[in-house]
Order: sequence, then C-alpha cells, then structure tokens
Amino acid sequence: MATQVASGVDRWHGWLGEPGGLTAEGFRRWVSERLGEAEAAIAALVAVEGGRTLGNTLALYDSAVEMLALAGSQAGVLNSVAADRAVRDQAQAEAQRVAQAATALSLNRAVYDALCALDADEMAAASEATRHYVRRTLLGYRLAGVDRDEPTRRRLAELQERATRLGLEFSRNIQEGGRTVVAENAGELDGLPEDFLARHTPDCDGRFTLTTDQPEMQPVMTFAHSHGLRERMFLAYNTRCYPENRRVLLEVLETRQEIARLLGFRSWADLATADQMMGSAGNVREFLARLEEASREGAEREFALVREFALSRDANAKLDAASRGYWYEQYRRSAYAFDSQSVRPYFPYAQVERGVLATAEKLFQVEFRRAGATGWHEDVSVWEVWDGERAMGRFYLDMHPREGKDKWFSAAPVVVGVGGRVLPEAALICNFPGGAAGDAGLMQYSDVVTYFHEFGHLMHAILGGHTEWAGLSGFATEGDFIEVPSQMLEEFFRDVTLLQSFARHYETGEVLAAETIEAMKRAGAFGRADWVRTQLYYTMLSLDLHDADAEKIDLDEMTRRLYEGLLPWRWIDGNRMYASFGHLMGYSSNYYTYALDKVIALDFFAQFDAADLLGCAAAERYKRSVIEQGGSRPGREMVRDFLGRDEDFEAFREWLNEEFA
Repeated sequence: MATQVASGVDRWHGWLGEPGGLTAEGFRRWVSERLGEAEAAIAALVAVEGGRTLGNTLALYDSAVEMLALAGSQAGVLNSVAADRAVRDQAQAEAQRVAQAATALSLNRAVYDALCALDADEMAAASEATRHYVRRTLLGYRLAGVDRDEPTRRRLAELQERATRLGLEFSRNIQEGGRTVVAENAGELDGLPEDFLARHTPDCDGRFTLTTDQPEMQPVMTFAHSHGLRERMFLAYNTRCYPENRRVLLEVLETRQEIARLLGFRSWADLATADQMMGSAGNVREFLARLEEASREGAEREFALVREFALSRDANAKLDAASRGYWYEQYRRSAYAFDSQSVRPYFPYAQVERGVLATAEKLFQVEFRRAGATGWHEDVSVWEVWDGERAMGRFYLDMHPREGKDKWFSAAPVVVGVGGRVLPEAALICNFPGGAAGDAGLMQYSDVVTYFHEFGHLMHAILGGHTEWAGLSGFATEGDFIEVPSQMLEEFFRDVTLLQSFARHYETGEVLAAETIEAMKRAGAFGRADWVRTQLYYTMLSLDLHDADAEKIDLDEMTRRLYEGLLPWRWIDGNRMYASFGHLMGYSSNYYTYALDKVIALDFFAQFDAADLLGCAAAERYKRSVIEQGGSRPGREMVRDFLGRDEDFEAFREWLNEEFA
C-alpha cells in the first residue's frame, strides 16, 4: 500500500510537507523542478536520432505532459484554497508559468514533426487508446497553430499568455469579490430557516449583515419573504465583480477573437468546438434550437401557474429575477404540500457526506478509507480509494467556506494518474453549509444534488486515472463530454431507498418519510422547463459573446436581450452577472456542455434497473465502458458503447415533462 500510494503523494508532500509548512518560495521551487523535468523530456525527444518510436518519442512527450499537468493542477488547487494570500498569489503566478510552458510545447514544431513521424507499423500495432492519443494530440497541435509561420506562432504565444493572465485575474476577482447585504431589521429575515437566524445576531442598531457566499445567498433568495432583501442580495451577488471584471472580460474576448482569426476560424466559438463532439458553433446552435423548442411550452405553463399563484397571494407581487426562486418555493409548498425547509433537518452535512460516499462505494464497487495524511487546511479530510486490496487513488474534501477560498463548487485534479506507475488524486472544493463548531450544516435538497454532481466528477478523475498515458488520465475527455458522469450521478438522488439510507433528522434520528420524498420529487420536477431555459440563457450568452465581433459587443445589452428573450421573470436593471460568470473562462463559448450532457446522462440513467440502481448490470457496464476509460476513447464512442447507439431526446423529454405527465 505505501509503495502504491507514495508515487503521487510524495510529489504532493514534496512542497506541502516542507519544514515550516507550505510557503510561496517552496512552491515556486517545486514548480520549477517539475518544469525542469518537462523541459528535459522535450529536449531528449527532440535529440533522438533515427526512427521515431513510441518509446523514444511518445513516451517522452507524455512525460512532459505529465509534469505540466502535475504542476498546473496543484497550482490551480492552491490558487483556489490556500489560506495564505502570499501562497495564493504565488500559485497564480505559477499557473501562468505552467500555461506558458504548455503553450510553448503546443507550438513546438520539432515535437509535432517527431510525433507525425512515429513508425507506421508500430502505430498500427499499438492500442486503440494510443492511436486515439496521437490523433488527438496532432489535432491539438494544428488547432494551436503549430503549422503557421514563425511570426504567427510568436504572436499566438503572446496572445495565449495574455488570455491565461486575464483568465486568472477574472477568476481571482470572483474568488475574492464577495459583498455584504444589510437587513435593516429582524422583520426582513422573516421566512428564513431557524438555524440560519440562529447564526446571525443584530448589531447595536438592530441590523443584520449577510454575505453573498452561497450558504447565505441561496436561503435568502429561496425563503426570505422580503422582496427588498432579495433584490438587494440579487444585485450584490450579481455585481460582486463589477466593474473590474467587465474590463477583463472584454479583453479576453478580443484576445480570443484574434487567436481564432490567426488560425483561420471565423470566430472563437468555431475554434473552441473544432475538437469537441459538437464540431462547430453551427451544430451547437442547431442543438440549442431543439432545446428551446422542447422547453418552450412547458416553461410557459410553469410561469403561468406560478404567476397566477403569486398574484393570488399578493396582488402587487413583483415577478422579477429576484423573485423566481422564492415564488417557485411558495408554489411548490401549496401545490405539492412540500416545504423545502422541512427536509433540511434531514440533510445535515456530515450525514450527507456519509450517504454520498456510501452510494459511490456501492455503485463503483470500491471502498473509501480515511487517510492519515493531512491536506492544505485543517478543515480538509483525506480519503483513499481501494478496490479490494488494490489502491486506486486518493481524494481531498474541502467542503465549507472560508476567507480567501474559491466560492463555487468544483472538482479538481491534484495528481495525474498513470496506470501501474502513479495513483491519481483529486479534490472537491465546495461551499456547503456547516464547518463551524455547533453548526450542523443543514442542506437544501438542491445542495445534496450538487454534492452528488461533484462526486461524479471526482470518481471519474480517480477511476479514470489508470490509463496508459498521462495525457488520457482522469476526465481528459472532450470538454463537451466531461459533465456526463457528474449529471448521471445526480439522478441517483431520486431513489427513495437510497435517500432513506442517510436522510435522518439530525436531532431525532427519524428517517425521512417516503411520502415526503415522493412529494419532494414531484415538487422538484416542477420547474425543469424553467431550468432548461435558464441553461439556454447562460449557454447562449457564452456562445454569442464568442461568436460576434468583440469590438462591437455591448455586454449589458447582450445580457439583457438574451435574458428577456428566454425567461419570463422581469429583468432587474443593474444586473451584471457576466462579470461573475466564471464558466466563461473555463468553458469559454462551450457552456452548452451542461445541456448536451444532461441529454446524454438521462439516456444513460434510463438504462439502469430502477429496482436495483447500484447493483444492476448497467452499473458495472457504465463503470467499465465510461468511467474507467478516462480520456482513452472519444466521447462519441463511449456513448455508443454504453447505449449501443447515439443518445436521443426521449429520456430527456420524459424527464422534462414528468410534472405534466
């Protein structure tokens, strides 16, 4: 066990465990060592004389990829979670340095020529994963511009460096850009859960200060009766990175557009989809048109019902963007006899964690053991993954808010695994309720779904981290396949037996009643069309921003126009959500991934036996043909392998219309 786990962990502790603890300078040295290893591998590759083989060329290339991924992953994690601002700043600088090295490698014509010259007979006899890796790598080189002239390659390198720097700046502003909202009196907190109220005390003037962090923002937007408080929270949350990120985003869009045009593409959106399952921005638009048509009628019916209900309760009700979550909650209470506050006591954080882990253990036939190792903060728990007597990897759970930490929910690679040599490691970086002494961390059921979602990413990273090559490890699939495993695992939350295995009242131990779960499921189904329309709004914004002339983009006009064209809730002036839309950096124009992968995930889930979700034949087949593949096969092939065909809309349509069936 020690030998197996040590290969990855020693690298992690190479800087985390240095005398005196983690320091900015120590991390800088550690990254320099990894970059030095990558440079040495590339130098050895270029120096090869004679025939090009997998051993003297692809293996050296993959070693460089492994070192860059290792350094980049851990720079990304530290940039998101380090308590020391100096370490976060250093991690951001190191992330930029790693990105520069990766760009230089992607534009290295000698390496490209060497990979093109791999022995044809050896390639023909190689594994399909190896052939896929080479094909994908060569395509990536061409899309990077390696075949352009030297001045163009230099300009592309400059632009990529600028895009990386701007992206890091945009994300850091979100990470550290929280705001506060003041409730003028206790009456403005009416409707909020008792445990929420217990955590907040008034100042000497009787006012309450709230933050825009998720555990405070979400309850306010869902439960607070005061429209004034909801509106102030809405605007604070959606302007928390404005105006600074407005400038950054416009510079990012201009930079990406120039890159695309230098490479011969009409727009960044076409470039960003060229190596994806979707293939082009035009194909994305055709897919989105299908979603728009499929969701339009249901969304109109949903809003009509909620609108009628709201006006019957309050003739002056404001049906605006700050009221959407609140009135959906109130309608569900009335129409389905389900109050989402009523189930919060059954979802204390510690129980939910045990339930998610137990579900994943059964589904993926593995065991999780608490590790003796420490993480980057005392709040982080460390776990090892075992398949019988075989160590599979390690993961870190950093699950509650703290100062300076990233404020969203994500899964991140920590150590890139390689089959038989290095075990994979990954982390969840989340902001769920709890974490403080005496706080049970009562979660909304949507929080529990989010936990399942992120854990799906985590298992993909660990179980898919035993590939033949580092460049195929974990969730190294096409970007528009990467959300399939996470959205698939979300669906397990719908199973009554599974939920009752961990949904118990945190004070009495009472099991959440099956009748309540069924009401929760019915209530949760109401609003799916609205969810799809919201996804379309985010998706169209990400696509249109990257499919238009950057110099002519009016961010406020485009954001408002798309919102009003897709959603019925009145627009609120002053909403600058684009300035904190973090996925514009990671997914750029390709936010459609969530919608496409929802269609695939629902089709996947439909293959499972509802009477035995965790033990049916589909569970083993899914693990083998999708999760364990990592990035070893194209996403389209994995879909066809598991389904025996391409995905279709049937399962999605049934899910979308379940409420009205």
